[in-house]
Amino acid sequence: MNIIKGQKEFFKGIGQIEFEGQQSKNPFAFRYYNPKQVVAGKTMEEYFKFACSYWHSFNGDGSDPFGGPTHRFPWDESNDPITRAKDKMDAAFEFISKMNIPYYCFHDVDLVDYTDNVLENEKRLATIVDYAKEKQQASGVKLLWGTANLFSHRRYMNGAATNPDFQVLTHGAAQVKAALDATIALGGENYVFWGGREGYMSLLNTNMKREQEHLAQFLHLAKDYARKNGFKGTFFIEPKPCEPTKHQYDYDAATVLGFLIQYDLLDDFKLNLEVNHATLAGHTFQHELQVAIDAGKLGSIDANRGDYQNGWDTDQFPNDINELTESMLIILEGGGFQGGGVNFDAKIRRNSTDPQDLFYAHIGGMDLFARALLTAERILEDGEYRKIRTDRYASFDRGNGASFEQGALTLESLRDLAVEFGEPQTISGRQEYLENLINRYI
Repeated sequence: MNIIKGQKEFFKGIGQIEFEGQQSKNPFAFRYYNPKQVVAGKTMEEYFKFACSYWHSFNGDGSDPFGGPTHRFPWDESNDPITRAKDKMDAAFEFISKMNIPYYCFHDVDLVDYTDNVLENEKRLATIVDYAKEKQQASGVKLLWGTANLFSHRRYMNGAATNPDFQVLTHGAAQVKAALDATIALGGENYVFWGGREGYMSLLNTNMKREQEHLAQFLHLAKDYARKNGFKGTFFIEPKPCEPTKHQYDYDAATVLGFLIQYDLLDDFKLNLEVNHATLAGHTFQHELQVAIDAGKLGSIDANRGDYQNGWDTDQFPNDINELTESMLIILEGGGFQGGGVNFDAKIRRNSTDPQDLFYAHIGGMDLFARALLTAERILEDGEYRKIRTDRYASFDRGNGASFEQGALTLESLRDLAVEFGEPQTISGRQEYLENLINRYI
């Protein structure tokens, strides 16, 4: 990949990040992520399709509810919104190309500051999309997915597609149309819907059935518009249970799948799962992956982690090798992603204020995924992990158990078999052994 710089170099003194192997002590090198190494039939680069999130990496300023910005970006100095947006894009593509990350993702308002005027917003976005085309062509970086931010502006305090005010819904539609146009123009491979405020704060003032019907109609219209205008990619919905709303309609993977089935959207949408959203829903990430894969709907993932001491979405970079190894086992056995990849929806910490911290974070995250993939492949190749699970369900592979799965037994016949067999033997699930098996390969 070519390193792409603008008129200024924003990350001075840092060259392109390369694979150096496990013996390397260079903090600006990959120890496990070798893009061209073949694992499970594909190169790591093809398998992961790593993406840099535009919002956290180049817009996140370190502010939180208790304090203002701690990250001062040199690309934010201009008072002109287009100049500022181009400077930010120069910085973004310099970083992405130095990191050798093949993809990026964005919300519309990440690329350029929006006003309250629909026509002005469309004009600004079109201008910066033209600039992004040049950057993509020069670097070879691709767009994994685009989306519209329908949650930050005060007009969306009660949601966008689910807002009780039709005028607000029309503004959400205008943003989605422009974001779809931008995604199509940039060759985006997917498009994501995250309903950041598509939910309710109180049922006392909410017609939940009507709001969900509006959301489904909105998604149908957006899908139909995109297809009509040549979009060939995959649509994703990203589940999250709460925060900022009390209860969001895309609570978790199972809830979203039920919604898609109910409103005849299942054929067109898959899931984009986020680690921190899974834990906020009271699940493990592994659980959400399994739900999506069992339904044939794992589209993509947002890679991050939460904090066990905090009850909100902290969006930290991943660092748990056990969690990722177990996740990669599920992803590998499930056949990988359908259209998407691994987007680092993660931000450096409020007190990580050096430019190189952004590099350390992404290097660590990409290396961790690569290490987990290599570990999971070895576990599956050994065969013991699969055999233990296969043996656990062996009673359904023959005789009456197989007849039950085929629908050939009645409730009465099951009762008679219980009488015939008597009390079953106690059989261990061997959980601790399997946990040790994972650690052995790590």
